Amino acid sequence: MADAPAPTPMMAQYLALKREAGDCLLFYRMGDFFELFFDDAKAASATLDIALTTRGEHHGAPVPMCGVPVHSAESYLARLIKAGHRVAIAEQVETPEEAKKRGGSKALVARDIVRFVTAGTLTEEALLEPRRANILAAVCEVRGTCGIAACDISTGRMELEECEPQALSAALARLGASELVAPEEWPEVPPEAIARPRMSFSSDEGEARLKAIHSVATLDGFGQFTRSMLAAAGGLIAYLEHVGRGNLPLLLPPVVRAAGTTLAMDAATRASLEILEAQSGGRSGSLLAAIDRCVTGAGARLLAEDLAAPLAVAGEIEARLNLVQWLHADPLLRADLREALRALPDIGRALGRVVAGRGSPRDLGQIRDGLLAARRIHDFLGAKPDRPALLQALLPALAGHGALTDHLSRALVPSPPTERGQGGFIAEGYDAALDELRQVSGSARRAIAALEARYREETGIAALKIRHNGVLGYFVEVPSRHADALMAAESGFTHRQTMAGAVRFNSLQLHEEASRIAEAGGRALAAEDAHFEALVEEVAAAKEPIATTAAALARIDVAAGQAERAAEGGWCRPALVETPCLEVEGGRHPVVEAALARSGERFVANDCRLGPDNRLWLLGGPNMGGKSTFLRQNALIVLLAQAGGFVPAARVTLGLVDRLFSRVGASDNLARGRSTFMVEMVETAAILAQATERSFVILDEVGRGTSTYDGLALAWAVAEAIHETNRCRCLFATHYHELTRLANTCPALSLHHVRAKEWKGDLVLLHEVAEGAADRSYGLAVAKLAGVPREVIARARSVLDKLEKGRAETGGLAAGLGELPLFAAAAQAEEAQCDALRDRLQALDIDALTPRDALDLLYDLKREASEGV
Repeated sequence: MADAPAPTPMMAQYLALKREAGDCLLFYRMGDFFELFFDDAKAASATLDIALTTRGEHHGAPVPMCGVPVHSAESYLARLIKAGHRVAIAEQVETPEEAKKRGGSKALVARDIVRFVTAGTLTEEALLEPRRANILAAVCEVRGTCGIAACDISTGRMELEECEPQALSAALARLGASELVAPEEWPEVPPEAIARPRMSFSSDEGEARLKAIHSVATLDGFGQFTRSMLAAAGGLIAYLEHVGRGNLPLLLPPVVRAAGTTLAMDAATRASLEILEAQSGGRSGSLLAAIDRCVTGAGARLLAEDLAAPLAVAGEIEARLNLVQWLHADPLLRADLREALRALPDIGRALGRVVAGRGSPRDLGQIRDGLLAARRIHDFLGAKPDRPALLQALLPALAGHGALTDHLSRALVPSPPTERGQGGFIAEGYDAALDELRQVSGSARRAIAALEARYREETGIAALKIRHNGVLGYFVEVPSRHADALMAAESGFTHRQTMAGAVRFNSLQLHEEASRIAEAGGRALAAEDAHFEALVEEVAAAKEPIATTAAALARIDVAAGQAERAAEGGWCRPALVETPCLEVEGGRHPVVEAALARSGERFVANDCRLGPDNRLWLLGGPNMGGKSTFLRQNALIVLLAQAGGFVPAARVTLGLVDRLFSRVGASDNLARGRSTFMVEMVETAAILAQATERSFVILDEVGRGTSTYDGLALAWAVAEAIHETNRCRCLFATHYHELTRLANTCPALSLHHVRAKEWKGDLVLLHEVAEGAADRSYGLAVAKLAGVPREVIARARSVLDKLEKGRAETGGLAAGLGELPLFAAAAQAEEAQCDALRDRLQALDIDALTPRDALDLLYDLKREASEGV
């Protein structure tokens, strides 16, 4: 068999770059297009819905190919990244002329991968969501402790933290990273992580890289970093260097996220409460969407961060609340402030692009305009009396950029363009030499216009025009019927090109004027480019104070938005106390209330009072009655209060919560092989293992996913454990009426129900929470509301009558449960029984037993064990 023909030079170059790109799609620059080949082309054409063609052959088979225009590549990149792809960009790194000079007329233009585009490393405005942070995170384990490094390279913010391995999933859920990297061959690697070389995750290397980036001899000025934090930072920076091909984006000094300073929530709780994203997917229907009144993208991103990581330190919460209250109390001040904030550009992300080397003149203009506006806001707020401490601390960051803004104002036109290649962004009067070059170019253009008029007069051809394109430059164009006059040798015109219906010519005078334009224009572009690089360097030198200004503006926007939302909804300021309590008057669910308001309905507010002597509410009542809403709204009130905002209630008193748990609703996790009931039990186990006396737990329908007896037994035991062992504040919704007996043995447990009435055979749900046990479950009435056929309801009613009659005669499901000892006492008794059996076994001399003695002893031990059950 003959050997396969060698690939063409272009295909050989492509295959070498593809090996370097690995599992990324390769955008291979060819002229004005990025081309994709082989499997990359198939994947891209399917995702982008573009035509799949072929180009030549490789090993005897046609090569699949598709392409996207360079000028619109960003929109295609956005769709590919959203679909989960990563893309390597291979650009031409020399001109065709340079290639010919290097290797002759047939030399292939050199190409190289200049950048990897991945979900966590985006900086382009078109690829980012304005109101959502874009987090890249790295995680690793060092000596039994997990280190996490997270950054949003679009703004440069970087955080380091460490946690125990069992708390890693909760920490990653809080971050919500777009992309996660971890060491290869790590047994505990999260399934979504991208594996990177283990040597990248070195604490020594991480420390050295951070020192080099920030030009410091020690990191002590930034905080105290552990080995695991530094190792994660090393892995993160190594990955950024890899995707940027050695060019690092904006990275601000790292900030330590200390353990215990934020309200802990696991992934199940975040999903259940729909904090940043609704369970149906997307922002709509989430808590964030219901309360976000920020007028800047940076403010919206910071609000999301506040909700994802509410505070657990009273002083910091009170500082935020004081600022919100100050703005809430003065509607006119708040309106003027929000109007000023609304006009702000996103200077944090503009700075990120400039420092990353992807900035434009428009980004410099945004930084100029944003810093000037920050100064005006500083003067406006600084003149107001009784400023709260947090605002007082933020105000200095809004000023201090006078020299930079003055320089940018003198250098740039009022509205700089997004592209630097065409020039026109340096203001007139900034550079006299540049102005002169522009004048030469302008006078030459006026000369060409005069030349066009003269040629028309001399030739008598009114349709004669002087045009320009990128191939021919300037040329004279006339309709074909007039071409003969210009073709004559004595005409002074030289034929250039014949088109359908038109003929193009050149002339000596036109060539001279065009040369003047090209020379002056080229020199002007070079001058503007040099000014751009100098301005970028000046902005990059001030990156930290500019980023601090951006952060201060975002915090002010969040406070103003929180005050605006509170004013809209009649929300109140929560009072923080030391006692572990939750007292809510007229509490409401912000998302449900907003949804009802859109349909013209009213939300029914409810009270909740949990304290040391009444910390566990057992809540009964019908389905659709509002139990789950009541549970969630109280959890959200806790979250909003500790995020530093007002809450949807008439009055709230809260003892700070260290951990928030929500087990409300569950679904299959088929990817992990877990049924609904298994998911429920995993979540319940986490609550029982981690909840403390300062935690707040909401539990809904524990035990519903298994048999009636098993479910009741589990619900009973879980309620007892929450009451006796965890001793936390808890709302426990259930349909097991038998659990009401726990009120007789659990002094801190009280019974409550959501009210409902039957009126003329129909169920009326009142959505009111009242004291006492529910009188019945109303399950058949709810089934009737849902449209279950009448004959099925009738049959169910007859079956129910028989079941209830049997329960009355036998004591029902809970027969004998009243005599059970409490959870702790039962556990002690069981342990004592096991200890007695263990003692007898340890005392045995097995070698001295006859077979008959051993058999008798076995019967005795079995009887003793049975009596203890």
